[in-house]
Amino acid sequence: MTPIDQIIRQEINPFDPVTFQTGNFWQERQDQAITVDSIHQSVITQIEGVLDQVTQDHYPRTLLLAGDSGSGKSYLLARLKRTLNPKAFFAYIEPWPDSDYIWRHILRQTVDSLMHVPEGQEDSQLLLWIKSLPALKNSSLMKQLLGEQKKFISDLTASYPTGLYNPKEFFKVLYHLTNPELQPLACYWLRGDELDEDDLKELGVRRLIDTEDAAQKVLANFGRISASSQPIVLCFDQLDNIPRFPDGSLDLQALFNVNSSIHTRYPQNLLVIISIINSTWHNNKDHIQPADITEGRVNGALSLKPITLEQAEALWATRLYPLHQQAEPQPNSPIYPLTRQALEDKFPRGKTNPRYALRLGRQLFQEYKARLVKGEVPVTPKLKQETPPTDPLAAFDLVWRKEFKKTQQKIDRIPKLGSPELIQMLQEILAALQVEGIDPGLLQKTKYSIYSFSYQLSEQTERIGILWSEEANLRSFSYLMKACEKALKQKLCDSLILIRAAQLGQSNNAGYRLFKRIFTGSPHRHITPHLNSVHYLATYHSLVNAALGGDLVVGDLTPNLKELEAFIRESQILHNCTLLQELGIVPADTGNGEAEDKDDELEKVRQDAKDYLVTLVRNDGMMLGRKTLLENANREYSQLNESQLNPLIDELCQENKLQIPNLNEKLEKQVVCLVMSPQ
Repeated sequence: MTPIDQIIRQEINPFDPVTFQTGNFWQERQDQAITVDSIHQSVITQIEGVLDQVTQDHYPRTLLLAGDSGSGKSYLLARLKRTLNPKAFFAYIEPWPDSDYIWRHILRQTVDSLMHVPEGQEDSQLLLWIKSLPALKNSSLMKQLLGEQKKFISDLTASYPTGLYNPKEFFKVLYHLTNPELQPLACYWLRGDELDEDDLKELGVRRLIDTEDAAQKVLANFGRISASSQPIVLCFDQLDNIPRFPDGSLDLQALFNVNSSIHTRYPQNLLVIISIINSTWHNNKDHIQPADITEGRVNGALSLKPITLEQAEALWATRLYPLHQQAEPQPNSPIYPLTRQALEDKFPRGKTNPRYALRLGRQLFQEYKARLVKGEVPVTPKLKQETPPTDPLAAFDLVWRKEFKKTQQKIDRIPKLGSPELIQMLQEILAALQVEGIDPGLLQKTKYSIYSFSYQLSEQTERIGILWSEEANLRSFSYLMKACEKALKQKLCDSLILIRAAQLGQSNNAGYRLFKRIFTGSPHRHITPHLNSVHYLATYHSLVNAALGGDLVVGDLTPNLKELEAFIRESQILHNCTLLQELGIVPADTGNGEAEDKDDELEKVRQDAKDYLVTLVRNDGMMLGRKTLLENANREYSQLNESQLNPLIDELCQENKLQIPNLNEKLEKQVVCLVMSPQ
């Protein structure tokens, strides 16, 4: 028999905000066990009704989904995707870095989303889409067509004789999606990547999707053809990090220009969902042309209302259920050790939002656990001043680790991100590290303006130009080098740094010869970035999106952008980024570079795992069961088994960082505490 109070003493707080951060629904796997179906169910029903209308008449629809911070907008999108994926394809569109690049950004994000495999399926959304086309619905015919390119193209051309952009090449690339060897290249082309000449020849195409016009028309192809299968739902989220006008207002007009363009075409089997914070909408809607938000362009506005205390109580119950399942005897209340009275005291009007309910649950649980640890008689928690505060840096460390791990899984190669996204991410990090004089768009009046910026280090007078280009096409690279040469002649910067991991060409390429002339020797230089550095940039960018949208939760805090930047500086977590070291933004030679051999790599993992163990206990504020620590560390470091992780706790005790007051007990009953520094 294991009493519930003993479990509470040893387990991690089930309301820890690390477990309910939201974002891109293809990276955030939603746990159905902690979903309360009644929350916002009416909104889901309305959206499903509109989706059914699109399915029937193939006219595009647009819905505005508004709610306060913490109301669950991003979580609702994830639930929509999980619920309605059998009847539609879903694309998550993150904030775009530059409004002159918006169509290419939407296309890239749409194709990336379509490459995800829905739950319960074996094929990606993109392959499911191709196989659902009328010309391919007959399985025997499909096998015949997939084995013969000309037949595949001619049948699709007969099905869509007009209304498509560049149909022959488009169908040819769709055909290559069915070939595992050519599928990656076909996806890169559809995303708008600037492939090199050899790749284009292998695909049998000539043109790149390298302009806004081409991207718009290819996206229209998807909308047009999907009328024969299922709708595509474009979900725009976290819009507080889109480009701004000089007066600080958001450039929502760019998005509504896109939306209006979608609505001018038929058939266009698209449902657009624009998720936005209430205050953001009210503060910026007057900057949008009235004609773009009329009934014909926005077909409905849905508002996420506060939840009832019954729903908040159900939310608590879902979080506490795993702990209750371990207890014998079972607690007499599904929300033990919390009470309904605590909800009524905190929210006397009988309404709240999901985040506030979860935050209250966390604080009350923490207080109750503190009493147990002190050996006091358990009483109903009531949010008193002595509630143990969360260690903000420990909480931030856990948030960072979770986001970094997701980023590693999402980005497996540097060109997964476009150059405009990469340059924006680098600018955001430099701003967080208080680099002065950041000026976007170094290569003005060229297409490469959005690939570049300049800045000035505080202890130096020279202006440093940064250019980041990962486009593989060497003809484009040649034009880029000419733009660099022109910028240097105009003295737009004192030194220029090219960041590029993609190929540079050979001596017979004009771009390569120009590159050697510019970047050989001082003061201009070339940096080859590592994928790990991009993971740092992308992780921080994701946290910026969340902070600006009011979705970032760190312990008991909801930090804004300035507070996030302060966390970044205080934690010094970016000091491990080799790209920032090479740029001279953070100290070099920190010992966190590439491991020389497997033993070095294993030792780094061990040290990182030790830091993680201490962080878990620091974040909890008091104590955790040794078994709980080992289970969490094993999930975080799957390359280390329990026999490798267990001694790390003993090492930390020897280093006087952790202590085990009941070391003579069985491992299952041992608890681990922080060693408190003397006051």
